[in-house]
Amino acid sequence: MYRLCVRRCASTFSLRYTTINEPILEYRRNSNEIQQVQKILEEYQLKVTRIPCIIDGKEFWTNDIQKQVLPFDHQHVLAEYCYADKSIIQKAIDRAAKNQATWNAIPIEQRANIFLKAADLAADLKWRSRLVASTMLGQGKTVFQAEIDAACELIDFWRFNVQHMAAAMAYQPTSTQDSDNSYGYRGLEGFVAAISPFNFTAIGGHLASAPAFMGNTVVWKPSDAAVLSNYIVYKILEEAGLPPGIIQFVPSRGEDFGRTITQSQDLAAITFTGSTKTFK
Repeated sequence: MYRLCVRRCASTFSLRYTTINEPILEYRRNSNEIQQVQKILEEYQLKVTRIPCIIDGKEFWTNDIQKQVLPFDHQHVLAEYCYADKSIIQKAIDRAAKNQATWNAIPIEQRANIFLKAADLAADLKWRSRLVASTMLGQGKTVFQAEIDAACELIDFWRFNVQHMAAAMAYQPTSTQDSDNSYGYRGLEGFVAAISPFNFTAIGGHLASAPAFMGNTVVWKPSDAAVLSNYIVYKILEEAGLPPGIIQFVPSRGEDFGRTITQSQDLAAITFTGSTKTFK
């Protein structure tokens, strides 16, 4: 278990935190990890997972139902989800913008501990096997490719983000007898739109969670081909204690999402990985 070591003094604090890369599991025959992944693979293949839009922790459905299919068997439906319409996207934007100041006011070490807890949860087989299995089925990866991406890299993102932040906050400008100088970080004013790719579960989680760690609220549009694995990431963050409304989960049509966010005066930034065509 990783936690921040915090030393407070007056109005400033310093963070000391170091981590190492998450070990890669080997998935040998009859190992605990391979048995658990096989169990979850069977579970996901025997049912259709229903995935809503989530705003302020509440589920929303529209009539625009979409299906995520197996890339190697297009007749097999892995998950059903709904596209957020423009009114749902706008609701997510409004709530994200409203929640930003309160979230940014939470001490950085408290925010950090949420993501360190998420890393611990993702490292445990209960959630790790779901990350791996959903990525294998949804994005057509082998167990080793999914382990490196959906488990190890995502865990590393969450832990190393905290380490990088701790290192950045170790810097403070020189104070003198006549002046007390300090350097701090704060979130952007507004919301961050996260548009994540189909191929890497870890990048999807990172594009949404890194801005949140830094005090921003996020409106997250997952890729149609990675909805299930990205939904698993969202549920891990939820269990780790991320408050409702910090990350809004809104699968949607690219055109609707793009037009709605860019017309909002509250748009502060976009995090994006994908093709130039999709970005435009």
